[in-house]
Amino acid sequence: MKIQILNKSKHGLPSYESIQASGLDLRANLDVPITLSSLDRIIVPTGLFLSMPAGVEAQVRARSGLAIKKGISLVNGIGTIDSDYRGEIGVLLVNLSSEEFTINDGDRIAQLVFCRYERIEWDEVISLDDTLRGDGGFGSSGIK
Repeated sequence: MKIQILNKSKHGLPSYESIQASGLDLRANLDVPITLSSLDRIIVPTGLFLSMPAGVEAQVRARSGLAIKKGISLVNGIGTIDSDYRGEIGVLLVNLSSEEFTINDGDRIAQLVFCRYERIEWDEVISLDDTLRGDGGFGSSGIK
């Protein structure tokens, strides 16, 4: 899949860090470091702009190493970039730890994953078909 990218950052294009990685690393594009106190939230600029075909979205996801080692996550869990958005990609970070965290220019702060999707049409009905699971949820399928 080819994705158009406009790079206004001081850094190279996002890249895969291993041969089978699904996410490309996004880097902070900063003039000065940003320090996040505990529970602070911020939009970190990347200097990147995308044009994707219809039926494709980009998902901004947390980096697992930052999450477990430093308590840095995404405010909205997973950020969705729609194919008709042309603004700068911003990463919505939150510091969930009790310690300050400093983001420096060029730091890898998130991952970008591209996904195909389909638009749906609602088919409103008065009942749904039965399945073995039925309406069981929240652990109803067992532990093993």
